[in-house]
Amino acid sequence: MPEAEVDFRTLPLPEVLRLFREQGEPADPRPDIDDASLRRRFPRLAGVETRELRIDGPGRRLVPARLYRDASAAASGRALVWVHGGAFIGGHLDMPESHWVALELAARGIPVLAVDYVKCLGDVHFPEPSDDVLAAWRHAVAHAEELFGVPASAVLLGGASAGGNLTAGAVARLRDAGDEVPAGLVLVYPVVHPNGPKASAELDPASPHSELALNFAGSANGLRDPHAFAALGSVEGFPPTLVVVCELDGLRPSGEAFARQLAAAGIPAALHFEAGADHGHINEPSDPTGLPTIAAIADWIGGER
Repeated sequence: MPEAEVDFRTLPLPEVLRLFREQGEPADPRPDIDDASLRRRFPRLAGVETRELRIDGPGRRLVPARLYRDASAAASGRALVWVHGGAFIGGHLDMPESHWVALELAARGIPVLAVDYVKCLGDVHFPEPSDDVLAAWRHAVAHAEELFGVPASAVLLGGASAGGNLTAGAVARLRDAGDEVPAGLVLVYPVVHPNGPKASAELDPASPHSELALNFAGSANGLRDPHAFAALGSVEGFPPTLVVVCELDGLRPSGEAFARQLAAAGIPAALHFEAGADHGHINEPSDPTGLPTIAAIADWIGGER
């Protein structure tokens, strides 16, 4: 079978990294997740306008981002910088977890800046993806009025899966640098421990999750860095946080433990449990549990905390 036809999910991680480096991430075979298909399926998205951005990142790297606004929607008064997942090795601005989620939130009056980041494909590790997220965040708050029509104090940060890890870590980095933290943090099925299934710092050598965590961290020392895995450090100074976990998700313990950690530190922490959902459900517009999660995010962002 030619390499292009191999299901990368069945391959050892080093082989996946090689394929992604040499050939790029495989195209998503789903025929109904492109922008036109989503707008036909969900007519409320018709008024959302998008704009591509390239944000100055570390060194000479440009961080891809996409702005979403809907002038016809009742303004929530808040905005969101949103970061997709992809196990730190994949994902992009056109995947539903980025594009569809941003469209839906913008249609509900929450302008969104969706952000991409450099992937950990063997030669890249933490903090490089985190640096990209921080660069995009700092750009967003420096230009909040222009981008979103709201002040910097009304901009939240959030992400899903690996994006949840990166955004939680970015908050820790901002706090420790003495910078302002976001108005709020949204974490959807986040992985904020090196061992997500056990909400632990101790890796299970037989687990693919452990392989991905080590690939992200780059070293055993990196696995202990609280900027790489926010649950390993103090959460003092974190903003109000929404944590979404899924009933069927093997990584659910990480999000649940982090919500408890935040609450124990006196941080307002809302835990939203999506019954019947699995990891990645907001990356599938046909999943009936996807829209309820997006609605919960919008309600929390727009509500009083």
